[in-house]
Amino acid sequence: MHALPPLPDTSSARVMVVGDVMLDRYWFGDVSRISPEAPVPVVKVERTEERPGGAANVARNSAALGAQTVLLSVVGADEPALALTRMLEQEGVLASLHTDAALATTVKLRVVGRQQQLLRIDFETVPNHESLQATLAEFRERLPECDVVVLSDYGKGGLTHVAEMISLAREAGKPVFVDPKGDDYSRYRGATLLTPNRAELRQVVGKWSDEADLARRAHTLREELALDALLVTRSEEGMTLFRADGVVHERTRAREVYDVSGAGDTVIATLAVMFAAGASITDAMRWANHAAGIVVGKLGTATVTLDEIKIPD
Repeated sequence: MHALPPLPDTSSARVMVVGDVMLDRYWFGDVSRISPEAPVPVVKVERTEERPGGAANVARNSAALGAQTVLLSVVGADEPALALTRMLEQEGVLASLHTDAALATTVKLRVVGRQQQLLRIDFETVPNHESLQATLAEFRERLPECDVVVLSDYGKGGLTHVAEMISLAREAGKPVFVDPKGDDYSRYRGATLLTPNRAELRQVVGKWSDEADLARRAHTLREELALDALLVTRSEEGMTLFRADGVVHERTRAREVYDVSGAGDTVIATLAVMFAAGASITDAMRWANHAAGIVVGKLGTATVTLDEIKIPD
Protein backbone atom coordinates (compact mmCIF):
# COMPACT_ATOMS: atom_id res chain seq x y z
CA MET A 1 0.00 0.00 0.00
CA HIS A 2 1.47 3.31 -1.06
CA ALA A 3 1.29 6.37 1.16
CA LEU A 4 -1.11 8.88 -0.28
CA PRO A 5 0.51 11.54 -2.50
CA PRO A 6 0.30 15.25 -1.61
CA LEU A 7 -3.23 16.60 -1.99
CA PRO A 8 -3.38 19.18 -4.80
CA ASP A 9 -5.27 22.47 -4.50
CA THR A 10 -8.66 21.56 -5.95
CA SER A 11 -10.23 25.01 -5.67
CA SER A 12 -9.08 26.05 -9.14
CA ALA A 13 -10.06 22.75 -10.81
CA ARG A 14 -12.87 23.12 -13.35
CA VAL A 15 -14.83 19.96 -14.19
CA MET A 16 -17.69 19.60 -16.68
CA VAL A 17 -19.91 16.52 -16.20
CA VAL A 18 -22.28 15.38 -18.95
CA GLY A 19 -24.54 12.36 -18.88
CA ASP A 20 -27.63 10.67 -17.53
CA VAL A 21 -28.98 12.22 -14.35
CA MET A 22 -31.46 10.54 -12.06
CA LEU A 23 -33.13 10.98 -8.71
CA ASP A 24 -32.40 8.29 -6.14
CA ARG A 25 -35.32 7.92 -3.71
CA TYR A 26 -35.19 5.81 -0.57
CA TRP A 27 -38.14 4.62 1.48
CA PHE A 28 -37.01 3.25 4.84
CA GLY A 29 -39.31 1.22 7.01
CA ASP A 30 -39.89 -1.58 9.44
CA VAL A 31 -40.65 -5.11 8.28
CA SER A 32 -42.55 -7.17 10.82
CA ARG A 33 -44.97 -9.30 8.81
CA ILE A 34 -45.68 -10.99 5.49
CA SER A 35 -48.53 -9.73 3.32
CA PRO A 36 -51.71 -11.85 3.39
CA GLU A 37 -52.15 -11.04 -0.34
CA ALA A 38 -48.84 -12.49 -1.57
CA PRO A 39 -45.66 -13.98 -0.04
CA VAL A 40 -43.90 -10.61 0.22
CA PRO A 41 -42.82 -8.52 3.23
CA VAL A 42 -44.95 -5.56 4.27
CA VAL A 43 -42.83 -2.44 4.74
CA LYS A 44 -44.24 0.24 7.00
CA VAL A 45 -42.47 3.32 5.65
CA GLU A 46 -41.12 5.53 8.44
CA ARG A 47 -38.92 7.99 6.57
CA THR A 48 -37.89 8.93 3.06
CA GLU A 49 -34.75 10.38 1.53
CA GLU A 50 -33.80 11.58 -1.92
CA ARG A 51 -30.39 12.21 -3.46
CA PRO A 52 -29.00 13.10 -6.89
CA GLY A 53 -27.94 9.98 -8.79
CA GLY A 54 -26.09 9.04 -11.98
CA ALA A 55 -24.21 11.94 -13.57
CA ALA A 56 -25.74 14.21 -10.91
CA ASN A 57 -23.98 12.15 -8.24
CA VAL A 58 -20.68 12.47 -10.15
CA ALA A 59 -21.18 16.25 -10.21
CA ARG A 60 -21.96 16.53 -6.51
CA ASN A 61 -18.90 14.40 -5.68
CA SER A 62 -16.79 16.74 -7.79
CA ALA A 63 -18.20 19.81 -6.01
CA ALA A 64 -17.73 18.17 -2.59
CA LEU A 65 -14.01 17.87 -3.40
CA GLY A 66 -13.81 21.61 -3.99
CA ALA A 67 -13.89 21.77 -7.80
CA GLN A 68 -15.89 24.29 -9.81
CA THR A 69 -18.42 21.90 -11.34
CA VAL A 70 -20.82 22.27 -14.27
CA LEU A 71 -23.40 19.58 -15.08
CA LEU A 72 -25.17 19.24 -18.44
CA SER A 73 -28.09 16.87 -18.88
CA VAL A 74 -31.72 16.45 -19.94
CA VAL A 75 -34.67 16.11 -17.54
CA GLY A 76 -38.44 16.04 -17.78
CA ALA A 77 -40.80 18.88 -16.88
CA ASP A 78 -41.70 17.18 -13.62
CA GLU A 79 -41.30 17.14 -9.85
CA PRO A 80 -38.16 14.92 -9.77
CA ALA A 81 -36.42 17.44 -12.06
CA LEU A 82 -37.27 20.27 -9.64
CA ALA A 83 -35.98 18.19 -6.73
CA LEU A 84 -32.72 17.50 -8.58
CA THR A 85 -32.25 21.17 -9.49
CA ARG A 86 -32.81 22.24 -5.88
CA MET A 87 -30.42 19.67 -4.39
CA LEU A 88 -27.65 20.32 -6.92
CA GLU A 89 -27.86 24.04 -6.26
CA GLN A 90 -27.55 23.38 -2.51
CA GLU A 91 -24.45 21.26 -3.15
CA GLY A 92 -22.69 23.93 -5.20
CA VAL A 93 -23.13 22.41 -8.67
CA LEU A 94 -23.91 24.71 -11.61
CA ALA A 95 -26.55 22.50 -13.22
CA SER A 96 -27.79 23.24 -16.71
CA LEU A 97 -30.62 20.76 -17.12
CA HIS A 98 -32.39 20.98 -20.46
CA THR A 99 -36.11 20.25 -20.22
CA ASP A 100 -37.83 17.74 -22.48
CA ALA A 101 -41.58 17.88 -21.78
CA ALA A 102 -42.11 14.39 -23.21
CA LEU A 103 -39.47 12.87 -20.93
CA ALA A 104 -39.97 11.40 -17.46
CA THR A 105 -36.92 12.21 -15.33
CA THR A 106 -35.26 8.93 -14.36
CA VAL A 107 -36.13 7.92 -10.79
CA LYS A 108 -34.77 4.90 -8.94
CA LEU A 109 -36.93 4.15 -5.92
CA ARG A 110 -35.38 1.81 -3.38
CA VAL A 111 -37.40 0.29 -0.55
CA VAL A 112 -35.18 -0.52 2.44
CA GLY A 113 -36.23 -2.59 5.43
CA ARG A 114 -33.96 -3.57 8.33
CA GLN A 115 -30.96 -2.04 6.53
CA GLN A 116 -31.53 -4.25 3.49
CA GLN A 117 -32.74 -3.20 0.06
CA LEU A 118 -35.93 -5.16 -0.58
CA LEU A 119 -37.01 -3.72 -3.91
CA ARG A 120 -35.99 -1.19 -6.54
CA ILE A 121 -38.50 0.43 -8.90
CA ASP A 122 -37.24 2.37 -11.94
CA PHE A 123 -39.08 5.11 -13.84
CA GLU A 124 -37.41 6.17 -17.09
CA THR A 125 -37.89 7.21 -20.73
CA VAL A 126 -35.47 8.33 -23.47
CA PRO A 127 -34.86 12.05 -24.24
CA ASN A 128 -35.80 13.50 -27.65
CA HIS A 129 -33.53 14.75 -30.43
CA GLU A 130 -34.07 18.48 -29.78
CA SER A 131 -33.10 18.42 -26.11
CA LEU A 132 -30.00 16.31 -26.91
CA GLN A 133 -28.95 18.79 -29.61
CA ALA A 134 -29.35 21.66 -27.13
CA THR A 135 -27.09 19.84 -24.67
CA LEU A 136 -24.49 19.25 -27.40
CA ALA A 137 -24.55 22.93 -28.40
CA GLU A 138 -24.03 24.02 -24.79
CA PHE A 139 -21.26 21.45 -24.39
CA ARG A 140 -19.43 23.03 -27.32
CA GLU A 141 -19.82 26.51 -25.79
CA ARG A 142 -18.63 25.52 -22.33
CA LEU A 143 -15.59 23.48 -23.39
CA PRO A 144 -13.10 26.37 -23.13
CA GLU A 145 -14.15 26.96 -19.48
CA CYS A 146 -13.26 23.48 -18.15
CA ASP A 147 -10.06 21.54 -17.42
CA VAL A 148 -11.51 18.01 -17.58
CA VAL A 149 -14.67 16.56 -19.16
CA VAL A 150 -16.44 13.64 -17.46
CA LEU A 151 -18.98 11.65 -19.49
CA SER A 152 -21.18 9.58 -17.17
CA ASP A 153 -23.05 7.00 -19.23
CA TYR A 154 -25.89 5.16 -17.53
CA GLY A 155 -27.42 3.99 -20.80
CA LYS A 156 -30.51 6.21 -20.53
CA GLY A 157 -29.98 8.04 -23.83
CA GLY A 158 -28.42 11.25 -22.52
CA LEU A 159 -25.09 10.52 -24.22
CA THR A 160 -26.38 9.74 -27.70
CA HIS A 161 -23.75 12.20 -29.06
CA VAL A 162 -20.89 10.82 -26.96
CA ALA A 163 -18.56 10.23 -29.95
CA GLU A 164 -18.98 13.83 -31.11
CA MET A 165 -18.45 15.14 -27.56
CA ILE A 166 -15.19 13.18 -27.24
CA SER A 167 -14.01 14.49 -30.61
CA LEU A 168 -14.86 18.11 -29.74
CA ALA A 169 -13.17 17.88 -26.35
CA ARG A 170 -9.98 16.35 -27.74
CA GLU A 171 -9.85 18.98 -30.49
CA ALA A 172 -10.06 21.60 -27.73
CA GLY A 173 -7.20 19.88 -25.87
CA LYS A 174 -9.41 18.76 -22.96
CA PRO A 175 -8.95 15.35 -21.32
CA VAL A 176 -12.09 13.19 -21.38
CA PHE A 177 -12.84 10.63 -18.66
CA VAL A 178 -15.68 8.21 -19.41
CA ASP A 179 -17.65 5.93 -17.08
CA PRO A 180 -18.86 3.48 -19.77
CA LYS A 181 -21.99 1.39 -20.22
CA GLY A 182 -22.96 -1.54 -22.43
CA ASP A 183 -20.85 -3.96 -24.47
CA ASP A 184 -19.90 -1.68 -27.38
CA TYR A 185 -17.07 0.64 -26.37
CA SER A 186 -16.32 1.79 -29.95
CA ARG A 187 -18.40 4.91 -29.27
CA TYR A 188 -15.83 5.97 -26.67
CA ARG A 189 -12.91 5.83 -29.12
CA GLY A 190 -10.35 8.56 -28.51
CA ALA A 191 -11.27 9.25 -24.88
CA THR A 192 -8.41 9.89 -22.45
CA LEU A 193 -9.53 7.37 -19.85
CA LEU A 194 -12.27 4.77 -19.38
CA THR A 195 -13.27 3.52 -15.91
CA PRO A 196 -15.17 0.21 -16.31
CA ASN A 197 -15.69 -2.01 -13.30
CA ARG A 198 -14.72 -5.68 -13.38
CA ALA A 199 -18.11 -6.94 -14.58
CA GLU A 200 -18.43 -4.22 -17.25
CA LEU A 201 -14.97 -4.98 -18.65
CA ARG A 202 -15.73 -8.71 -18.75
CA GLN A 203 -18.79 -7.94 -20.93
CA VAL A 204 -16.49 -6.32 -23.47
CA VAL A 205 -13.24 -8.33 -23.46
CA GLY A 206 -14.46 -11.68 -22.16
CA LYS A 207 -13.40 -13.62 -19.08
CA TRP A 208 -9.69 -13.59 -18.21
CA SER A 209 -7.81 -16.50 -16.67
CA ASP A 210 -5.17 -14.62 -14.66
CA GLU A 211 -3.52 -11.21 -14.23
CA ALA A 212 -1.35 -11.61 -17.34
CA ASP A 213 -4.42 -12.46 -19.43
CA LEU A 214 -6.29 -9.45 -18.01
CA ALA A 215 -3.36 -7.19 -18.88
CA ARG A 216 -3.26 -8.51 -22.45
CA ARG A 217 -6.98 -7.99 -22.95
CA ALA A 218 -6.92 -4.54 -21.32
CA HIS A 219 -3.98 -3.34 -23.43
CA THR A 220 -5.61 -4.65 -26.62
CA LEU A 221 -8.81 -2.77 -25.81
CA ARG A 222 -6.87 0.39 -24.91
CA GLU A 223 -4.99 0.29 -28.21
CA GLU A 224 -8.09 -0.49 -30.29
CA LEU A 225 -9.92 2.49 -28.79
CA ALA A 226 -6.90 4.84 -28.87
CA LEU A 227 -7.23 5.51 -25.13
CA ASP A 228 -4.43 7.03 -23.05
CA ALA A 229 -5.43 4.81 -20.13
CA LEU A 230 -7.90 2.21 -18.90
CA LEU A 231 -8.71 2.12 -15.19
CA VAL A 232 -10.47 -1.05 -14.05
CA THR A 233 -12.18 -0.83 -10.67
CA ARG A 234 -12.13 -4.29 -9.10
CA SER A 235 -14.12 -4.05 -5.88
CA GLU A 236 -12.27 -5.90 -3.08
CA GLU A 237 -9.27 -6.32 -5.41
CA GLY A 238 -8.72 -2.56 -5.63
CA MET A 239 -8.11 -0.91 -9.01
CA THR A 240 -5.67 -1.30 -11.86
CA LEU A 241 -4.46 1.36 -14.29
CA PHE A 242 -3.36 0.17 -17.75
CA ARG A 243 -1.27 2.56 -19.87
CA ALA A 244 1.17 2.13 -22.76
CA ASP A 245 4.08 2.48 -20.34
CA GLY A 246 2.88 -0.20 -17.95
CA VAL A 247 0.41 -1.29 -15.27
CA VAL A 248 -0.14 0.22 -11.81
CA HIS A 249 -2.24 -1.63 -9.25
CA GLU A 250 -3.66 -0.10 -6.07
CA ARG A 251 -5.02 -2.45 -3.42
CA THR A 252 -8.30 -1.75 -1.65
CA ARG A 253 -7.99 0.32 1.48
CA ALA A 254 -9.66 -2.06 3.90
CA ARG A 255 -12.87 -0.72 5.42
CA GLU A 256 -16.29 -2.03 6.28
CA VAL A 257 -18.40 -2.09 3.13
CA TYR A 258 -21.93 -0.89 3.71
CA ASP A 259 -23.18 0.03 0.23
CA VAL A 260 -21.32 0.05 -3.10
CA SER A 261 -24.01 1.94 -5.06
CA GLY A 262 -22.54 5.15 -6.46
CA ALA A 263 -18.92 4.18 -5.69
CA GLY A 264 -18.05 4.37 -9.39
CA ASP A 265 -19.37 7.95 -9.45
CA THR A 266 -17.05 8.86 -6.59
CA VAL A 267 -14.09 7.22 -8.35
CA ILE A 268 -14.45 9.08 -11.65
CA ALA A 269 -15.24 12.39 -9.90
CA THR A 270 -12.14 12.11 -7.70
CA LEU A 271 -9.97 11.16 -10.68
CA ALA A 272 -11.21 14.16 -12.65
CA VAL A 273 -10.86 16.67 -9.81
CA MET A 274 -7.35 15.57 -8.84
CA PHE A 275 -6.20 15.46 -12.47
CA ALA A 276 -7.72 18.89 -13.16
CA ALA A 277 -5.89 20.17 -10.06
CA GLY A 278 -2.55 19.05 -11.49
CA ALA A 279 -2.07 15.54 -10.06
CA SER A 280 -0.62 12.81 -12.29
CA ILE A 281 -3.07 10.14 -13.41
CA THR A 282 -1.37 7.65 -11.05
CA ASP A 283 -1.69 9.99 -8.06
CA ALA A 284 -5.28 10.79 -9.06
CA MET A 285 -6.00 7.03 -9.05
CA ARG A 286 -4.57 6.71 -5.52
CA TRP A 287 -6.85 9.48 -4.27
CA ALA A 288 -9.82 7.89 -6.10
CA ASN A 289 -9.11 4.54 -4.45
CA HIS A 290 -8.93 6.24 -1.05
CA ALA A 291 -12.23 8.09 -1.68
CA ALA A 292 -13.94 4.88 -2.82
CA GLY A 293 -12.90 3.20 0.42
CA ILE A 294 -14.68 5.94 2.34
CA VAL A 295 -17.87 6.15 0.28
CA VAL A 296 -18.67 2.41 0.43
CA GLY A 297 -19.05 2.85 4.19
CA LYS A 298 -22.05 5.13 3.60
CA LEU A 299 -25.61 4.24 2.61
CA GLY A 300 -26.69 4.90 -0.94
CA THR A 301 -25.35 7.46 -3.38
CA ALA A 302 -23.09 9.61 -1.21
CA THR A 303 -20.17 12.00 -1.46
CA VAL A 304 -16.70 12.24 0.04
CA THR A 305 -15.54 15.66 1.15
CA LEU A 306 -12.03 17.13 1.12
CA ASP A 307 -11.95 17.01 4.92
CA GLU A 308 -12.78 13.28 4.88
CA ILE A 309 -10.06 12.32 2.42
CA LYS A 310 -7.45 14.35 4.30
CA ILE A 311 -7.79 11.99 7.26
CA PRO A 312 -5.09 9.31 6.88
CA ASP A 313 -5.93 5.58 7.06
